[in-house]
Amino acid sequence: MNVGIIGAGQLGQMLALSGFPLALGFRFLDSSADAPGARVAPIVVGAFDDAASLRALAAQVDLVTYEFENVPVEALRDMAAARPCFPPVEALRVSQDRVLEKELFGRLGIPTPPYRAVDSRADLEAAVAALGLPCVLKTRRLGYDGRGQRVLRRRADLAPAWEALGSAPLILERFVAFDREVSIVGARGTTGETRCYPLVTNTHRGGILRVTVAPTRAARLQRAAEAHLRRVMDHLGYAGVLTLEFFVERGRLVANEMAPRVHNSGHWTIEGAVTSQFENHLRAILGLPLGDTSPRGHAAMVNFIGAMPDAARVLALPGVHLHDYGKAPRPQRKLGHATVVARTAAGRDAVLRRLLRLVPR
Repeated sequence: MNVGIIGAGQLGQMLALSGFPLALGFRFLDSSADAPGARVAPIVVGAFDDAASLRALAAQVDLVTYEFENVPVEALRDMAAARPCFPPVEALRVSQDRVLEKELFGRLGIPTPPYRAVDSRADLEAAVAALGLPCVLKTRRLGYDGRGQRVLRRRADLAPAWEALGSAPLILERFVAFDREVSIVGARGTTGETRCYPLVTNTHRGGILRVTVAPTRAARLQRAAEAHLRRVMDHLGYAGVLTLEFFVERGRLVANEMAPRVHNSGHWTIEGAVTSQFENHLRAILGLPLGDTSPRGHAAMVNFIGAMPDAARVLALPGVHLHDYGKAPRPQRKLGHATVVARTAAGRDAVLRRLLRLVPR
């Protein structure tokens, strides 16, 4: 069985690595011949919307998945006509537009910040009048890792924000004064079987995930997050791994966004859960029984952004596993991560503090 993966970044690489014990073969489609996935499987080099490249990938595989959500929807529709494609195209379409995403959450009864679509400066003025300040202006499409966003705290912020972002369709959201940010990763198979991982707590800086701590011991929030996740997956007829990110505001979950793929906040599952998110994504799209999502103790994940730490010093820490993606250093680029796994939360936190001191600033 050969699986095609659109995108050959670190997520694709980790998907392939998790599939080798299942005797799966892999082929990637990527615009770069030296993407991280090249170390583990052949790459069809081409643009994601290039028909010839998509046909070349389809000819070599039995089914297709993707590792990031900025794949052109029409290209994926064409691919789905040639080979089974998971997660479903509709999940990709909705996740690519923040307004469509919020509308879906609203139909399913999942709380979101109040929002307004913004297509003109007049729309922005009206939206600010309706929602009040502070609020956040975001591009509807292609924004990730903090890109395409401006926080509006006073009237004077409107003009520069519009100047920076106004050339694209936008959404204005009420600013959420959250207590913390959390996310939940789950998998749903082609048979409808569903499993959820524990809720995790995430720390961002500059819009980029820096640290994930698992599990988050909050039974009420776990139940609510699982219910929201299952509702989205069932509605979409989903197959694969899906992630929902939330703000916790005054003890309740407020949905921020969804990601129809394996997710950075689920990297801890490679060593920290019985079955990783990557293996469960493959099991889900292949119609295999899903694996146990229980944690193996207490875990944390630290991203390395822009520069890698000294590998020997990281690996000298107890219970720490290093993942170097083999990417050239560049500011704000995710180059690797490390996972801490310990028997107790206190033990994990002690090692995590030592690990964070090794992270290049």
